Amino acid sequence: MTGVQVSAGLLLFFSLSTANSTCHGQSGGEVTKDPTAPPADVSLPGVDTSALTSREKKEWSAYVGELLAPCSDAPVSIAQCVLEKRSCSKCLPAAKYVLKGVRDGMSQEQIEKSYHGRFDADKIRSVDVGNSPSKGPVGAPITLVEFADFECPYCAMMAPVLEQVWQQRSHEMRFVYKFMPLSGHPHGEPAARAAIAALDQGKFWEMHDVLFANRDHLEQSDIDGYAKELGLDINRFHADMQAQTTTDRIATDRKAADSLDVKGTPTIYVNGREFDVHQDLNEWIAQDTGETVKTLLKAPSTSPSGNDAGSAK
Repeated sequence: MTGVQVSAGLLLFFSLSTANSTCHGQSGGEVTKDPTAPPADVSLPGVDTSALTSREKKEWSAYVGELLAPCSDAPVSIAQCVLEKRSCSKCLPAAKYVLKGVRDGMSQEQIEKSYHGRFDADKIRSVDVGNSPSKGPVGAPITLVEFADFECPYCAMMAPVLEQVWQQRSHEMRFVYKFMPLSGHPHGEPAARAAIAALDQGKFWEMHDVLFANRDHLEQSDIDGYAKELGLDINRFHADMQAQTTTDRIATDRKAADSLDVKGTPTIYVNGREFDVHQDLNEWIAQDTGETVKTLLKAPSTSPSGNDAGSAK
């Protein structure tokens, strides 16, 4: 399972997914160093390390002195890239990204894997939106795709965070939902079928919100009650829940998840890059768009870190 930062007084716990990455001229390598020499504390302009303990400062200094800068034309460490004011605009954000990992108590393995996942060019995937339910403008500069299960507790906790971020960015962000009911959740697939049946009557997002708000109450009688509250045609609703097209839609999303090697829920992609749920979603998006994060309406801490793992079969 993976988790999210404190959001509206809520502490979410997740485990960071592990994935190997390689260096292709961008981030992902280490700078040759004398293994017997203790790392010197590093100070970088634009990076405030005052909140770090002495131990954390040494750890951060070692990371930014070893990890390669996230631009293929800057084969130097993050620290050297910043200090020499290289043209790579991602160096300073990279230093701050690592700083947050250290401050949050992440292990070396977690920080390195997270760093590679965030900055390596080969980590961007092609995520097919298809005809999945979505809201926001088609062709928006930001496309967020979520693979989720309505019975997953972490998906339910993430749902209001995603909604708030989308509300803040509805003019520039397309939010796409993919169905990934897990076998360990007996109500996951019936709930997914209910959401698809609601989609067929133009009420997907309304049912989406109700299901996540009531993830502990997903018996068929509960689902029927939600459908009635939304004004759905119940006979059609029941027929659509069992329709072959509904089965096919779930199967299509499961195949998409398999092709991306999705391990659990929620798994979120922002413009094709898997979002590290230890991070803040607004900050993550702002880095992609080049915004100044301070100018944003801050969402409650939006950094989920993990997911509900299990087979979607």
